Amino acid sequence: MRSALLFLFISIAAFANDITIDAAVGRRPISPYIFGKNNSLSDSKSNPTSQANWQKYRDAGIKMFRENGGNNSTKYNWRRKLSSHPDWYNNVYAHDWDYAATSLQNNMPEASGMWAFQLIGWSAANRDNNFNDWGYNNSQWWEGVHNNWAGGGGPGSGDGDPEKYLMSWPPDSTVGILTQWFDVLGLEKPQFRYWNMDNEPEIWNGTHDDVMPQQPDAEAFMQSYFAVAKKARALFPEIKLVGAVPANEWQWYNWKNDAISYKGKRYVWLEYFIMRVAEEQAASGVRLLDVVDLHFYPGESSVSDVLNLHRVWFDEDYVYPGANGVKRIGGGWNDGMRKEYIFRRCLGWLEKYIGADHGVGLGVTEMDIKSENPNVTAVWYASTLGVFADEDVELFTPWSWKVGMWEVLHLCSNYMRQTRISSSTRAADIVNAYASINTAGDSLTAILVNRDTAPQTITLNLANFKLADGAVKVLQLSDLPSSETFKSHFDNALKEDVVAVTSGSCSLTLPKLSVTAVLFTGETVDTQVTGNRTPSSFRLTAHPNPFNSSTTISYSLPEAPVRVNVYDSLGRLVRSLRTEQQEAGSHSLQLDGADLASGVYLVQVSTPFSVASIKILLMK
Repeated sequence: MRSALLFLFISIAAFANDITIDAAVGRRPISPYIFGKNNSLSDSKSNPTSQANWQKYRDAGIKMFRENGGNNSTKYNWRRKLSSHPDWYNNVYAHDWDYAATSLQNNMPEASGMWAFQLIGWSAANRDNNFNDWGYNNSQWWEGVHNNWAGGGGPGSGDGDPEKYLMSWPPDSTVGILTQWFDVLGLEKPQFRYWNMDNEPEIWNGTHDDVMPQQPDAEAFMQSYFAVAKKARALFPEIKLVGAVPANEWQWYNWKNDAISYKGKRYVWLEYFIMRVAEEQAASGVRLLDVVDLHFYPGESSVSDVLNLHRVWFDEDYVYPGANGVKRIGGGWNDGMRKEYIFRRCLGWLEKYIGADHGVGLGVTEMDIKSENPNVTAVWYASTLGVFADEDVELFTPWSWKVGMWEVLHLCSNYMRQTRISSSTRAADIVNAYASINTAGDSLTAILVNRDTAPQTITLNLANFKLADGAVKVLQLSDLPSSETFKSHFDNALKEDVVAVTSGSCSLTLPKLSVTAVLFTGETVDTQVTGNRTPSSFRLTAHPNPFNSSTTISYSLPEAPVRVNVYDSLGRLVRSLRTEQQEAGSHSLQLDGADLASGVYLVQVSTPFSVASIKILLMK
């Protein structure tokens, strides 16, 4: 239950932990799909997801359900509703993705789901040749569950025959699920746009060695990827293809434990993957990648290391103790390379090989940490969500779910606003602020994360946001117990209180290892421009509006615009109309809505110093 905060107090003094939030700077939509989770839904009609769990998922604010089962997706047969489990003797078990997806659409149409295509060339065929694990040891786990004993194998007889439980599964078969879902079952395409391009292919010789005892060459995998991606795009043009789904930090860079030789040079795996996608896209004219997706299972267990894992993705100054594969950058081996910033590297490769307007998002669809302390877990998760909101990451669905994560998900998904805004902190290695504002510009949230094992006093200052002096609401997570506390939107561990604001500033003490949300209501001083420019110097119109096919976007700006984007009502980028700098002054662009669904969209024009946006309505 909610209880009063013990650590808030009012002060107008200046502290080392000063935080400044500017409501008119750094605006960028926050993807709702960073509020995701793996393997939450039942795929069995005989054991449906309970209504209590559906309500819990709604209350917590899950926006993305990744339900393909990880390694179990690689041999899924959607026709027979079977999959082979590589981590359990390769035995074949029933799974009904049709039922799970239909359940999601019927119960949470506001959320999205992600499943997977199979690229390995095989799928489950029958359950008649499973290894009798019950007769062997009452189906208990032991280190030998990875043995290939399905298909007539077992103790004393060795591996079984995969042809006894698998069948050939070419690209036409794997993408046929799209026809099944959208033409036969009538599922809504926008809810099921995201599809993993299989799962952790760089370690198939370990996870799927029954049919892949020798790891294929990287180029052989790329050809399989291209074949499936092209057929999927042809059936579903609006699809989001999510790859390359590597297993961990080492596999971000290595294929068969080495760099890849190509045209006289050596490339790390993800660079090679992005480069080959770019080459094939240019040759075929087909878009083959929409989200660069990674898995991450860090081995660090010290509190300090876990609390800094959010820095692995973009921080070019962070020396990550688990940086091993990154030593392969350049194709050789540099033992002194310890700075990871993998997503920053991926963005560089995307721009280098595809171009500045590549439009490819970033995602993490599996991650686990080595900590059972709910407060450490909560702070790590909140820090990662904050960084991903700040840096425009599109997907985040942690694999393991630990105590503390429900609470953070509920806090961030329900109280973060739609648009990220700028924040700066003097002591960013200890306390971070992740700030957001709603579309109307009258509700602003600051998520404050204290990663220190001691309380920290901070002063929070707002710029370009007008609010009256008085009390504002504060919600806080701290001192979480080892057992789960989140039950619903009204029954959880959030501690609620108020803090006084004077002249756009407030001060409060953050408990050790805590996550705090400060909720402000007011008015953006100037939603159209920043600095000392006036609204009249920054004009943006659309005509006709509403429109039924196309509309003309006109704008007049005091400096050179560099980006014109269109977002849907969920904050997802649907069109980049301009990504290159042009002369200051008056300009116009045509927006063709032929391939867009009816609804409200947001057109945003941004320059280095200004942001303008308008709503447009497409009515077909």
